[in-house]
Amino acid sequence: MTPEREERLSFVLNKRQNDLTVVLENVFDPHNISAVMRTCDAVGIQEIYVLNNRIPRHKKWGRQSSSSAAKWLTIHQFSDIEECFKAIRKKYNKIFATHLSSSSVDLYDIDFTEKVALVFGNEHSGVSEEVLPLVDGNFIIPQVGIIRSLNISVACAVTVYEAFRQKNKAGHYNQRKLNEAESQILWNEWSLKNRE
Repeated sequence: MTPEREERLSFVLNKRQNDLTVVLENVFDPHNISAVMRTCDAVGIQEIYVLNNRIPRHKKWGRQSSSSAAKWLTIHQFSDIEECFKAIRKKYNKIFATHLSSSSVDLYDIDFTEKVALVFGNEHSGVSEEVLPLVDGNFIIPQVGIIRSLNISVACAVTVYEAFRQKNKAGHYNQRKLNEAESQILWNEWSLKNRE
């Protein structure tokens, strides 16, 4: 590994956030998932959760849209809703879903300095009725157009960049969030992947 590459990997590792994640529920298009992965990598999200209980498990992601971001992320795939949310609850204090309802809050009212998981539903029907009771609240992205929804990857990008803004302002990117053991595991994995 070149010194420049080592420096880059070290910089990225030091910016990784262990208190923000994205959950994708039954998202059909692997290119949408890959676009989400690319955005997650860009804002320092290390792990994402992919729940496929209504569609087959994804075997690969769209390489072009992810620019190979998947190989730098920790991806947890689940086919059981309860198992998935049990795993999420172990690490994150709040779970919010993108869902239009009378109780939905504005994206900009969420406190992203907490440990937060964000659930995005599939391209056709959004977050399912099975998942909604498992979240702490719903949020919407403010819009003034006739069409009241965004593409899944765009909605995710808008949301996690608001999280990035809040976390950056609060100094979250000025301190290493991963503990020594987590950092070492990722460093070892990334060093191997850097040779691929």
